[in-house]
Amino acid sequence: MRILVLTFYYRPDLSACAFRATPLVDHLCRTMPPGSQIDVITTLPNRYHSFTADAPHTEESPGVSIFRIALPLHKSGMIDQSRAFLAFARAAIRRVGTQRYDIVFATSSRLMTAVLGAYIARRSRANLYLDIRDIFVDTMKDVASRLSWLISPVSERLEQWAIGRAAKVNLVSPGFADYFLKRYPDKAFSFITNGIDHEFVADTGGLLSQRPREASDPRVVLYAGNLGEGQGLHDIVPELAKRLGPQVLFRIIGDGGRKETLRAALSKHNVKNVELLPPMGRKDLVEAYRAADVLFLHLNDYPAFRTVLPSKVFEYGAMGKPLWAGVSGFAESFLRTELTNAVVFHPCDVAGAVNSFSEIRFENTPQSGFLLKYSRAVVTRNLAKDILSIADA
Repeated sequence: MRILVLTFYYRPDLSACAFRATPLVDHLCRTMPPGSQIDVITTLPNRYHSFTADAPHTEESPGVSIFRIALPLHKSGMIDQSRAFLAFARAAIRRVGTQRYDIVFATSSRLMTAVLGAYIARRSRANLYLDIRDIFVDTMKDVASRLSWLISPVSERLEQWAIGRAAKVNLVSPGFADYFLKRYPDKAFSFITNGIDHEFVADTGGLLSQRPREASDPRVVLYAGNLGEGQGLHDIVPELAKRLGPQVLFRIIGDGGRKETLRAALSKHNVKNVELLPPMGRKDLVEAYRAADVLFLHLNDYPAFRTVLPSKVFEYGAMGKPLWAGVSGFAESFLRTELTNAVVFHPCDVAGAVNSFSEIRFENTPQSGFLLKYSRAVVTRNLAKDILSIADA
C-alpha cells in the first residue's frame, strides 16, 4: 500500500496541523502492511516568521519519505499566503509526477490543501481522505468581508469539487456538522477531533504544580498561540488588561498577522501589564504554563467561529489549570461539558470578561477523564483506522 500525506505544516514546525500530522504518519507506518510506503509532502518550517527550526529538505526512514518544500518569505497577509501556497502546490505536483497512490490524505484548514489533495488524487487514481479543520467559506465571509463577494463564489465551487472527490471526510469539530451534512448529504463523515500531545502530559502527569506566590503578586494570565484576526486579542486584551489593572499580568506568547495591531493598541492606551513574547518550543511552553495562574483563550466575535473547536482547548485542558475563555457556540458548550474549571464569557465583551474573572477558581483541577478521552494516541489511532478504511473504496 502507498499513501500520500499532504500537510502544509509538519515537524518541527509549530502548529496544530504539524502536531496532528506527525504522529499520524508515525502510527500509520507502524500499522500498515509490510512493504507499504508513506510519502509526506510538506513545507520547511514557516508557521511563524519569528520562529525558525532546522529541518532537512528530504528525510528518509523505513517506509516513510518526507519532502519539505521551501516557500518564499511571507507573513500572514492574504497575498503572502496565496503566494506561499502556490509555491507549495506547484512543487507538490512536480514531486508526485506520475506516481500512483492507493490513498491521498490531505489535512486542510484553508481549503486549498484539500483542493490540491483532490487534484493529485484524481491524477494518481487514488482514494481521497480529507481532514477538514475549518469552514473556509464561512471564515472568509467574516474575516475578509470586503472581498467576500469575490472570494466566496470561487471558494464555494472549490469546496464542492474537493468534497465531492473525497471517499471520506473527517470534520475536526462536531460543530461543523450542520454546514457539511446539509450541503453534502451523500458523503461519509467522521468526527475525530484534535488531541492532547504527550509533551503536555508526560512531564506533568497532566497536572502542573501551582507556582509559589505572595498575596501581592499579580495573577499571571497566559495566552499561547496565533495572534491573528481569528483570535481577536487586539480587540479585547488592551481594554481588559487596563480594566483589571495591576492585579493581573497578561503574558502573550506567539506571533501572527495582528500582533503589531495588538502592540500598537497597548501602546496607545498606555497598558503596562501585558507582556508580548515570541513563539517558543514546546518544552519551554510547558514551563510557561507552569508559571501561569490561568490560561486564556479567545476567538473573535464572528458567526463562523461559533462552530469551531480550537486545538488550544486540548493543550490547555491537559494542564489542570483554570481556563478563562471568550468563546461562543460549540466551543462554549464543549468547555462547559468536558472541563471542570473553565470560565466562559462572550467574545470581545470586556465587561463580561471582567465580571467572569471573579468566578475563576485559582486552583489546579485533575482532568483525568479528559486526558484519557482526548489523548493524542487515542485520537491518532482512530484517525489512522478511518483513513485505512477507504483503501478499497
